[in-house]
Amino acid sequence: MQTFIGIYRLGVKELWSLWREPIMLVLIVYSFTLSVYTAATATPETLYRAPIAIVDEDQSPLSARIAAAFYAPHFNPPAMISSAQVDSGMDAGKFTFALDIPPDFQRDVLAGRQPSVQLNVDATRMSQASTGSGYVQQIVTDEVTEFVQGFRGSAAPAVDLALRMRFNPELKQAWFGSVVEIINMVTLLSVVLTGAALIREREHGTIEHLLVMPVTPTQIMVAKVWSMGLVVLCATAFSLFFVVQGVLAIPIEGSRALFLTVALLHLFSTTSMGIFMATVARTMPQFALLLILTIMPLQMLSGGMTPRESMPELAQTLMLAAPTTHFVAAGQAILFRGAGLSVVWPQLLAIVTIGATLFAGALVRFRKTLAQMA
Repeated sequence: MQTFIGIYRLGVKELWSLWREPIMLVLIVYSFTLSVYTAATATPETLYRAPIAIVDEDQSPLSARIAAAFYAPHFNPPAMISSAQVDSGMDAGKFTFALDIPPDFQRDVLAGRQPSVQLNVDATRMSQASTGSGYVQQIVTDEVTEFVQGFRGSAAPAVDLALRMRFNPELKQAWFGSVVEIINMVTLLSVVLTGAALIREREHGTIEHLLVMPVTPTQIMVAKVWSMGLVVLCATAFSLFFVVQGVLAIPIEGSRALFLTVALLHLFSTTSMGIFMATVARTMPQFALLLILTIMPLQMLSGGMTPRESMPELAQTLMLAAPTTHFVAAGQAILFRGAGLSVVWPQLLAIVTIGATLFAGALVRFRKTLAQMA
């Protein structure tokens, strides 16, 4: 009982220390509110009000028909410019697309000569460039076809595909971006908070006070794990209920309690990882550099940003040793597809196994560090 009381009181001490760190508190609030909201809404879900310019060198009814086909919400009203203004306008970022209709375009179309239309695209605007090029091509093709045929229509295809989108019927980017951002923030904040807590003890000299107290290294480490894990878990629950479901109005298919349980097990792994990294680094700048080398691969190769199936087999195999890989898989299965415990139990088992290994390794390293300080 004394052991548990000691762990509880040490954890409360960690919470009070965090409360006195305004920068850390701001980081926690931002990561689970504005960061999640931005990740969900910053990337446009489709082409929206893209600026386009048209060089009409034909001045024919067909060219006027094409120019009139570009309208909101996909495009802004086209700016009619001369060919000499194309380069300067795109260099200044005024236009994402510049469509050049050549002279005698209508006459060549009616004569069956298949004239070419030039489309200049500002590819630095990646989200609009890739999608918008297809839109422009389709619009020009439809208008030319209708003009030649005298009506809008197409032959019925021999096979008609009935597409049904599961789990995200409207293909909204916000549904995916917000949940993935929460998963990423759980990993990032848990490592940062536990690592910073240990380094803060060393920089402030309070670690020496702990060494003369009747507590063991295991108690000190467990206290840091449960206290910082509790903070991140509460922030995760707040973000999931009030930001994702409340502000963004994104439906959650699966059990919130099961997801938070998986997050709790994942926090056991990542907080242990943060303590291990803090025993390697001596100062906060060193810890920050080590954090960059660790967090970036964990987030980019875990399957949250890029599907694991599209990665090299070596990367897929190596990332099985990372808890984030299994957390991302379980989190997406629960929140997107409504999976239950019978589906995600392999990921839970992997997270527990990896967490126990990381905790044991961090404890060994932590004991050596305390022995050197003593």
